[in-house]
Amino acid sequence: MSSDPSHHDPNSVELPTPTAWPIVVAFGLLLMVAGLVTNLFVSAVGFLTALTGAIGWFGDVFPHPKHESVPLRPESERAVIPPSQYTVKRLQLGSAGHRVRIPIEVHPYSAGVFGGIVGGVVMAVLACAYGLWQYGSIWYPINLLAAAGVPELAEASKEQLLQFSLSGLLVGILAHGSISILVGLLYAVLLPMLPARSQWFWGGIITPLLWSGLVFATLGFVNPAMAALIDWPYFIICQVAFGMVGGYVVFKSAKVETMQTWPLAAKMGVEGAHGEEQP
Repeated sequence: MSSDPSHHDPNSVELPTPTAWPIVVAFGLLLMVAGLVTNLFVSAVGFLTALTGAIGWFGDVFPHPKHESVPLRPESERAVIPPSQYTVKRLQLGSAGHRVRIPIEVHPYSAGVFGGIVGGVVMAVLACAYGLWQYGSIWYPINLLAAAGVPELAEASKEQLLQFSLSGLLVGILAHGSISILVGLLYAVLLPMLPARSQWFWGGIITPLLWSGLVFATLGFVNPAMAALIDWPYFIICQVAFGMVGGYVVFKSAKVETMQTWPLAAKMGVEGAHGEEQP
């Protein structure tokens, strides 16, 4: 169907083409979960079913969403709606300083990833320095972080946490790196929604304090023994250091225009913002 309004039939309306692919995806996900408590073969079939449905669903919206023309009822059969005496004043983008969509500029995701990595490195250095200064071992904070995913470390004594653990090192790096990048991406998304003068304050101080409080309350309920091994004042210092460094990196990055009104093909770089094909 043509997207040109001049070729639109006034006696019809364009609606998204009906598709059963979302149901296929949902059924595949159901089989994948059911296989966890029955048989892995069921999960394999569910994965293939969900993958097939996802590919079919993707084909319905890329590079252009599929639509169909639905005829309207004749005017004689339409319900008569009396006009209202009130009108809605619609804002235009950029008119009178108002913004239709907020924000209109955001930090790129790459800045969030880089800010998360830099903040994570600073936080890791401070944590290892604390372990070396307080316990004479850099492995203590690493093993303590990895204890959430390594059962033997979760039940280890403080003396055992001071020793090197390969599984603890690998799980600690994976967990710390993943969380740091995810938080950096959240910074890239959330900071533009805050007032410019207080972005660094909220990202560098308030958010780490809120996160520390959430971890303290949650860990104290889930694993009180592990919570007792954490030096919470220094934990908060490391969190604030991450927030200040990561938030500063994101805050100083150049903003880019949002793609909220762009079609899917333009968001993926296949076409330009106005429909022209990319070389």
